[in-house]
Amino acid sequence: MSRELTRLYRALAEDTDERVLPAPDRVRRDADRRARQRAAVGALAVVGLVAGTAVGAQLVLAAGPDAPPRPPAGTPTTGPTATPAPSRPATASPTPSSGRTGTTPSRPPAAPTTGARPTATTPTAIPDRAFFALPAANDAGTGNQFGPGPVLPELCGAVPGEAQLVARRARTLPFRRAGAPAEEVPAGSYRHSVAVYRAGLADDALRELRQAVADCPVRSAADAQGVTWRQRLLPDTGYGDESVLFEVRTPYRDANGDPTGGDEVHLVRAIRFGDVVTVLWEQGWESTSTERAQFDADSRRAVDAIRRWLA
Repeated sequence: MSRELTRLYRALAEDTDERVLPAPDRVRRDADRRARQRAAVGALAVVGLVAGTAVGAQLVLAAGPDAPPRPPAGTPTTGPTATPAPSRPATASPTPSSGRTGTTPSRPPAAPTTGARPTATTPTAIPDRAFFALPAANDAGTGNQFGPGPVLPELCGAVPGEAQLVARRARTLPFRRAGAPAEEVPAGSYRHSVAVYRAGLADDALRELRQAVADCPVRSAADAQGVTWRQRLLPDTGYGDESVLFEVRTPYRDANGDPTGGDEVHLVRAIRFGDVVTVLWEQGWESTSTERAQFDADSRRAVDAIRRWLA
């Protein structure tokens, strides 16, 4: 062996002698401790994974299919937890009578009413403008003659519509034949009235009128002259909201009261517009009968006057 090699062996022996190797028991204990630490860390990881899976499943089941979506990761939250609470039904505040809190039952929206016409404030005074004006060709020059008196023919004692009445005003209005000379007597005369009924009850007044006419087909004069009147309902449409038309028929008579043949006929029309009823009763003049064309035209004028007044 060369000197150089001998020197190297000697240096290695000196360096090795300074490092004392641990005893075999110590080496075994250190190895066992490291193994236990690795096993404990692995067990903790498994427990944490299982616990996280169980909590997530519970949240999904509690939320249900309609639960709001969870915010994405990293979204800032304002409450103590980032998980939104499931929606709960609204509860009513305690009522003074019971002091308990209960669940407020849901109410369906109110169904719109159909067929009900809104009613304005019922007027209590009837002005002159509620009455129509005759055309110049039919104006007898007498003007409006307002005053008390019957507004319907006698109907066997019935007084239809009086219980619902709020206000009424009536006039007598003679009219002349169009193109008649100035000295000619009027062709007829209207008893024209305007009545206001309590809200929603004007149709009851017309129903009572129909019934009263139907219940009184024939009536006799109070005296002993044997004069009779026959009354009957006639079909009628196209005036206001609804109307009632009937005729009053009596035989023509001479000055002594004896029949001369034929009938004197007068028409009565009651027209409802809202809570107002206007009645046009043509009474004739010296045994004249109602001219239907003139009567219908003046009925339309009466409705137009009511409509303008209530507009």
